[in-house]
Amino acid sequence: MTEPRISADRLTSEDERALAIDLFNHVWTLLDLDLRSAEQDDAMLHAAHASRWHWGQVGGPQEAAIGEWQCSRVYAVLHRAEPALHHARRCLAMSLEHEMDEWVTASAYEGLARAFAVGGDLEAAREARDEAVSRTVALKDPEDRAIIDADIATLPL
Repeated sequence: MTEPRISADRLTSEDERALAIDLFNHVWTLLDLDLRSAEQDDAMLHAAHASRWHWGQVGGPQEAAIGEWQCSRVYAVLHRAEPALHHARRCLAMSLEHEMDEWVTASAYEGLARAFAVGGDLEAAREARDEAVSRTVALKDPEDRAIIDADIATLPL
């Protein structure tokens, strides 16, 4: 079932795409802060969901999966395991269903490992991490490998 396009009359596709990108990048600006206020945590969470929603309007399955991954990352950073797991599982399911670029699937497993770790299920976290590592090693693009390796290195295991 396709969701209705609520913003179709107000934003062009180009504007909506730019907004999705800007929100995604804003989340990373907030994630990169050493210390965040409660208001910045809230802004980070809302921006991640807003970016994901806008990608759902103008992007494809890969952009939606990446948005799910970012939502999972934000929830994990905020130590909220249940929604982190929900979004990580959505990312993984989408990446497998749509046979996305392998780096997306590797990232999905990294996100799943992080979410399990935050929830205290270290066995499941290690299994997901091992799958992420296995898929990352197989990546042909060294830049993709380096990015995901860096994320794996920060897993709280």
